[in-house]
Amino acid sequence: MTVDLSVSLGDVSFKNPVFVASGTFGYGTESNDLVDVSQLGAIVTKSITKHPREGNPPPRIVETPSGMINSIGLANIGVDKYIEKMIPVYEKIGTHVITNIAGFSIDDYLHVLEKLESSGGNVCGYEINVSCPNVDTGRMEFSVDPKSTRELTKALRSATKKLLILKLSPNVTDIGEIAAAAVEGGADALSAINTLFGMSIDPATRRPNINTNIGGLSGPSIRPVGIASVYKISKAVDVPVIGIGGITSVKDVIEYLLAGASAVQVGTANFRDAAIATRIINDLGTYCEENDIATICDLIGKVESYD
Repeated sequence: MTVDLSVSLGDVSFKNPVFVASGTFGYGTESNDLVDVSQLGAIVTKSITKHPREGNPPPRIVETPSGMINSIGLANIGVDKYIEKMIPVYEKIGTHVITNIAGFSIDDYLHVLEKLESSGGNVCGYEINVSCPNVDTGRMEFSVDPKSTRELTKALRSATKKLLILKLSPNVTDIGEIAAAAVEGGADALSAINTLFGMSIDPATRRPNINTNIGGLSGPSIRPVGIASVYKISKAVDVPVIGIGGITSVKDVIEYLLAGASAVQVGTANFRDAAIATRIINDLGTYCEENDIATICDLIGKVESYD
């Protein structure tokens, strides 16, 4: 039995629905000796900003039960160096690249996107990080306010015809309302979720385990929140949703698809095993064969609710 794992987001077709998440796979080339990245549905790069950023001072990562807290602070080489060093490499990377963009104002986001547009680089689209919980300046402004989300999305939509994805935060009152605002602004797809607020304290020193005190919690511990968020978003809007949060196995992928996700991103698990996403892709094909599923799209949104 031949299984069709391909999915589409906007006008872009992906060979399979398993991507690697921003901030967990570098710029997409660091793990070439450990994994065949051409097997991935897509690579979502770490966040790119207007200027280079060193990020937050250490310590900035700590393990927690079933997860981790990070406070990296958007460390990256900046858009100019990214265009110079990375864009040429993507011509031969063998899969789609989605550039994640972060900023602290609409002008910041536009500056990065417009630079990338003018570079003519081989990226299929942009994931807009409006929900990073571990930087102070402008933190969370766009992700918690529907009006700000709509205005930012509309501005970015006017600057590109490429795939435009808004990455949403779970740290909001109504994620469906924020999702609707992003779609009204012109988003082609939504990714959910970014990390939750988290904190960990060392009883011996009585000090937080990361420098910024509070950071972003990720890993299996947040998967139920991610799945619920995808379900809510899929009921609120009619655009593809990319599920993120705690994926470590094909079972987790199936849960997200049934909840309404058209694709997923593997994140924290990459730190333990750089090749885990490729194994999940293989397992996904096997699952479909064993369950007589001809196309992966047949699973999307097919949860059998009690209501």
